[in-house]
Amino acid sequence: MSRIDELIARLAPQGVEYRSIGELGTLVRGNGMPKTDFTPAGVGCIHYGQIYTHYGAWTEDTISFVPPEKAAALAKVDPGDLVITNTSENLDDVCKAVAWLGLGQIVTGGHATVLKHDQNPKYLSYYLQTPEFAAAKKKHATGTKVIDVSAKSLARIHIPVPPPEVQAEIVRVLDQFVELEAELEAELEAELEARRLQYAHYAADLFSAPGRDVPSLSLGEVATFQYGLTASAKPAGDVRFVRITDIAANGKLSPDGVKYVDSTEASWEYRLRPDDILVARTGATYGKTVRITAEEPAAFASFLIRVDLDASVMLPAFYWHFAQSGDYWRQARRLVSVAGQPQFNANALRQVQVPVPSLEDQARVAGTLDSLDALVNDLTSGLPAETAARRQQYEHYRDRLLAFEEASA
Repeated sequence: MSRIDELIARLAPQGVEYRSIGELGTLVRGNGMPKTDFTPAGVGCIHYGQIYTHYGAWTEDTISFVPPEKAAALAKVDPGDLVITNTSENLDDVCKAVAWLGLGQIVTGGHATVLKHDQNPKYLSYYLQTPEFAAAKKKHATGTKVIDVSAKSLARIHIPVPPPEVQAEIVRVLDQFVELEAELEAELEAELEARRLQYAHYAADLFSAPGRDVPSLSLGEVATFQYGLTASAKPAGDVRFVRITDIAANGKLSPDGVKYVDSTEASWEYRLRPDDILVARTGATYGKTVRITAEEPAAFASFLIRVDLDASVMLPAFYWHFAQSGDYWRQARRLVSVAGQPQFNANALRQVQVPVPSLEDQARVAGTLDSLDALVNDLTSGLPAETAARRQQYEHYRDRLLAFEEASA
C-alpha cells in the first residue's frame, strides 16, 4: 500500500468528497489587458494565452509586466490563487490553469478567471490537467471556432477534494515526477542537439569540404522547373493542396493545417509524385525544400516550384539533403531577390551549384544522412519518441494518482 493509499484509508475511509469549484472559494473574472499594455518592468501579469504556451501547472515568476496604473483596474492574483483560461481555439486548452506561487500580488486580464480558494494550489492545478476534468469541462463548453467555458459554468464543475494531507502527498509525488521528467527531457534534448550537430557536420563535410574531387553542376543543368497551381485552398476535399506554409523547419511536410483542392481543379500536370522536390519561391519561407514521400493524392500551389531532376544524374534524396546544407543556403541568400517580398524564382534556383558525385556515392550519402535525420526528426522512432514516452508515462501516473472513489452521500 502506498503512502497516499494509507492516508486515504485513514483520513477518508468512506471515499473522497467531491465539491463544485464554486464551493472552494471565489471566482473572479478578468477583463482587459491586451498585449500592447506590456512593459519591460512593472506589475507582474499572466496573459491567458501564455497559460497555453509558456506556463506549466505552477509558476513563481511572470514573463510579462504592465504599468501600475494599468494593473489597478485588472483582476488581482494573490499567492496561491489559480489563473484559469475561459477561452481557447480548442477544447484541450480551455480551462487550463496555472497556480501563482510567487511573492506578492500580480494581475491577469480577459479570457481568464482567478480562483481564490483554501486548497493546495498545486493539487488543484494538477487535477485540472486530468482526463476526468477534461470530460467534465466538455459538458460546459460552448462555441465551435472559439471554445468558451464561462466562470459561471466553471463554478458548477465538481472535482475531488481529498484531505489536505492527501493533497500534499500527491503534490510531493507529482513534483518529483515532473522534476525527473524535466531532467530526462533536458538530457534527451542535449542528445538531440548533439545529433543535429552531427548531421550538420557530416553534411558539411560531404557537400562543402575543400579539395574534394567531386564535380559540380548548376541545378539548371540537371533539372527542369514547374510553377504550381493557382487555386483557393479549402478545409475539405479529395486532393491535398500543398502550400509554402506546409513546409516545416525540418524540411518535411507539416501534418498541421492541411488544406485541400477539388480534383476537378487539380489537373494531372500539378499532381505530386513520390520523390518530387518542391521549393518555396517567395516570402519568409523562400528556399525551403521538401521531398514528397507520401503517395496520397496531392497537388502543389503556385508559390512552390517543382524541381524535376534528371534521375540519370541526381537522386532526389541526395538533392534534398544538399538543400538543407549550409552551402545551399549561402547560395540561396546570395541569389534571392529582396526587393519587397523575397523572391527565389526558377531563374535564381537554376543557378545553384550542386555537387554531383556518382549515383552510387549519392545513394550512400543519402542513406547515411537519412539515418541521422530520422534519429533527430522522426516522431515515431528515435529520440523524439523517447521524449514523448516520458511525457506519456508522467501523464498516466498523474491521472492514476488523481483518480478517487467518491464518498457516498
